[in-house]
Amino acid sequence: MEWIAALGRTMGFSFAAGINLYATVAILGLASRYNWVALPSQYQAFDNDFIIATALGLYVIEFVADKIPWFDSIWDTVHSAIRPLGGAVIAVMTLGDASPGTEVLVGLLGGTLAAGTHFTKSGTRAIANTSPEPFSNWILSLGEDAFVIGLGVVALKYPLVAAAVVVVGVIFIALFATILWRAIRRRWLRPRLA
Repeated sequence: MEWIAALGRTMGFSFAAGINLYATVAILGLASRYNWVALPSQYQAFDNDFIIATALGLYVIEFVADKIPWFDSIWDTVHSAIRPLGGAVIAVMTLGDASPGTEVLVGLLGGTLAAGTHFTKSGTRAIANTSPEPFSNWILSLGEDAFVIGLGVVALKYPLVAAAVVVVGVIFIALFATILWRAIRRRWLRPRLA
């Protein structure tokens, strides 16, 4: 049963890392530092003054960057490699003792989850940036922050619930991608009338 809880936490934190890596790392560091819940010893890797301070500082920068239309898309582009890699590292670090093969598989899972949420976030933000008003950007950004913090807390206290949230999120992302792909095909691949 412990491995299921570990997998639920790993999935939850990797999924959240694709949306906001720095908030996720800060939550992991603070939870380990202040013993918010009983965590396995591998979480102590995040309990480092430099890691916590850096994550909090970068979270503040991202908090501001996400509120500025178009700059948020530049920020997301820069993070297209950083967030998936961070999700993979979080997955491996939170796994604990495992065989090298298991570490690779979990790292791939974590990176894939983070990539999925990252590209969904950046695509949604690019669409929101076409709106002439800035409020949709702010609402999306605050919603993302609330979701990441909420999922982090749920992953710490209720890892099985976090795993369920991730599964539902992956299904939603897949449906959204399918709808988007069909719309693109209809728009660009429809026959031209003479």
